[in-house]
Amino acid sequence: MSKTVKLKKGLNIKLVGEAEQVSAEFVLPKSISVRPSDFHGLTPKMAVKAGDTVLAGDTLFFNKYKEKVKCVSPISGVVRDIIRGEKRRIIEVIVDSDGSQNYKTSGPINPTSVSREDLKEHMLNNGLWMYIKQRPIDIVADPETVPKAIFVSAFDSSPLAADLDFMLHGESENFQAGLDALSKLTDGIVHLTLNGKSTSGEVFSNSKNVQINKISGKHPAGNVGTQIHHIDPINKGELVWTVNAQDVMIIGRCLLTGKFDTSKMIALTGSEVKNRKYYKTVTCASISEFVKKNIEGENVRVVSGNPLTGEKISQDGYLGFYANQITVLPEGNEYKFFLTKGWLGPGFDKYSNSRLFPTFLSPNKRKRLDTNTNGEERGFVVTGEMEKVFPFDILPMQLVKAAITDDIDGMENLGIYEVIPEDFALCEYVCTSKINIQDKIRTALDLIQDECM
Repeated sequence: MSKTVKLKKGLNIKLVGEAEQVSAEFVLPKSISVRPSDFHGLTPKMAVKAGDTVLAGDTLFFNKYKEKVKCVSPISGVVRDIIRGEKRRIIEVIVDSDGSQNYKTSGPINPTSVSREDLKEHMLNNGLWMYIKQRPIDIVADPETVPKAIFVSAFDSSPLAADLDFMLHGESENFQAGLDALSKLTDGIVHLTLNGKSTSGEVFSNSKNVQINKISGKHPAGNVGTQIHHIDPINKGELVWTVNAQDVMIIGRCLLTGKFDTSKMIALTGSEVKNRKYYKTVTCASISEFVKKNIEGENVRVVSGNPLTGEKISQDGYLGFYANQITVLPEGNEYKFFLTKGWLGPGFDKYSNSRLFPTFLSPNKRKRLDTNTNGEERGFVVTGEMEKVFPFDILPMQLVKAAITDDIDGMENLGIYEVIPEDFALCEYVCTSKINIQDKIRTALDLIQDECM
């Protein structure tokens, strides 16, 4: 039965720099970089070496402890380098394009008629399993388990978020095939959650074989963790899988064509971008083709992802495996005169959720904010700000304290199994103590995995 949820808590951070709904022609990147760090907890074992020629769909590495879980190349070309860190830990695998897309073909399959085991085997062999994430812990799903439900969010509410309706326009057949495949992987329900405040496009609203829910409210309404909490919460011992909407489309396309075709749209956003629009590329692509000569100024930060949860990369860096967005923001490393733009300044160009600055009088005005945290980490004080933006029936301050002190019993009692780092992004943003809460939660989840699962 469909559910409708209205959130009372949250925070919309309105920034300058949304992408216009204009799409550029497909750009085949000169190179791609696949980083094992995008798949938290996976221990990679290489299947190729530098200098090897690969097709799109050929295995680059696999999970040392679950060898069926394979990561494959999004492009055809030559493995330029395998970059390693301390103790020969694999940092990234770089593949240079051969200028064309030559695919390893496996033959198309119909996800509605194939058995669950055959579907799993096909997805594992062709690298599609990497798109499925598992909660709790937020890792690549274990193919030997069956989740109680699978969740797909049909919108993104984060700052400067990409428009998923625009991204998936015309992809109804591929998206539906992806949903059909997901429905085969669970004995429960595939939940597709729409934005209750706006009308969704036909790709989402006409979806079949799913339960369509609606959720409305401020960010993080679009976060799949928020949707899980209010629609079908996770208890200890239960598993829920999640897949990004655009990744559902990629799964469906690969099943129908038999080719590992990861072409998708990414949104180039941020106040420092000259030409903000949507670009067509492939997973893990080099971003230099998009940002080159397209940035205002020099002192900027390029982020793979959104401003709250994305990863800082260089201007010649690469998209993250799950990223659908590139954000370019002013770097906040310049000194500010304390009487004008510093701590004694009037704050007409600043933003605060606590009404510290007069800009709260114009809540709908978009702001050009930099990355400065305006202070260093300090004593953890109780302010009540986290509770205003955290729409879970969980005590965020107490859970963060339990995470910092490695209190396993406390974390279990306070709901650690329901959250992942991105669920605390807004808490980190409003935190008076400047604590990197997402890192603390990630460390806590690793401890829970080691000790309790």
